[in-house]
Amino acid sequence: MSDVRERIAGARSIVVKIGSSALTDLADGLDTGRLDRLADALEARMRAGTDVIVVSSGAIGAGIAPLGLKKRPVDLATKQAAASVGQLALAHAWGTSFARYGRTVGQVLLTADDISNRAHHANAQRTLDRLRSLGAVAVVNENDTVATTEIRFGDNDRLAALVAHLAGADALVLLSDVDGLYDGDPRRPGPDGRPARLIPEVAGPEDLDGVIAGSGGALGTGGMASKLAAARLSADAGVPVLLAAASDAAQALTAAAVGTVFAARSERLSARRFWVRHAADARGRIVLDAGAVDAVARRRRSLLAAGVIGVDGRFFDGDVVEVVDADGRVHARGVVAYEADDVRSMVGRSTSDLPADLRRPVIHADDLVTV
Repeated sequence: MSDVRERIAGARSIVVKIGSSALTDLADGLDTGRLDRLADALEARMRAGTDVIVVSSGAIGAGIAPLGLKKRPVDLATKQAAASVGQLALAHAWGTSFARYGRTVGQVLLTADDISNRAHHANAQRTLDRLRSLGAVAVVNENDTVATTEIRFGDNDRLAALVAHLAGADALVLLSDVDGLYDGDPRRPGPDGRPARLIPEVAGPEDLDGVIAGSGGALGTGGMASKLAAARLSADAGVPVLLAAASDAAQALTAAAVGTVFAARSERLSARRFWVRHAADARGRIVLDAGAVDAVARRRRSLLAAGVIGVDGRFFDGDVVEVVDADGRVHARGVVAYEADDVRSMVGRSTSDLPADLRRPVIHADDLVTV
């Protein structure tokens, strides 16, 4: 067994994300039989001494059938209506299933704003920690009933990776309708006529060369592209990832001998730098000339006013902004030291030409994270 699989198998705390397709179908909505089997596997892992947080998709999918809808809704209002019905059913189903083992379930509904806002972030962290200390199972879902396009995580794979960081988990397990990462679509042969090949382990970006990732299915919003993005995000947090089929949950949650594993980066990003790169909302953009891009993104220098050629958006001292080149490509994110109007007044000026109160870097190197 590889070191990564051993690390996941022996993790003392894990986040397990379960996809919509593993819990629901269009015809009948929530499948409590499948949910019970997943709860059985989760309970076995908890009885082995592991703290488990569940990130459960399926709220919208669970609301489709009761509302008489024929397909997953595409407009925001109907999605929110389906989620309001489905969240109740989903929480009740998890509670009923874990009650068979005498466990209490606590529902935690989050929006992206709860992660990007430092105060909300801390509150969510305390809630998850306290639920675990009280022996309850935290079941996390995106709060689809109130989340708008602007404040959505986008999919529960990303949410799960952020929760893994938030909770300080040792591993992340993504369970869905796919049994691992393939170098192509496993449902059809590639251009050369050969079937797609399962990739058992991803040690770094070079292992993803030539991999084609697709979007989600009828019931979900994720797909392989979102799972790869979540795995990269999780790696930045120092958390290894296992991607496996929900039907293989028992094996995934014991020896981790199925699916694809993703190694974590050797140096875990600090909580602040992780927040800047992945969790915080960017309030604006600062546009740099080519020399400043090189200094900031490649040589990890502080951003000085002389390299700034433009400012977009309205932001204030302490906000996170994107650092982009003249073509709009994002090279870094950072915590800006001035409000937008001050930065506009500083564009292209050398430090010695600025008033004394504007001579600090626009973004200090310690507050910059390349992307």
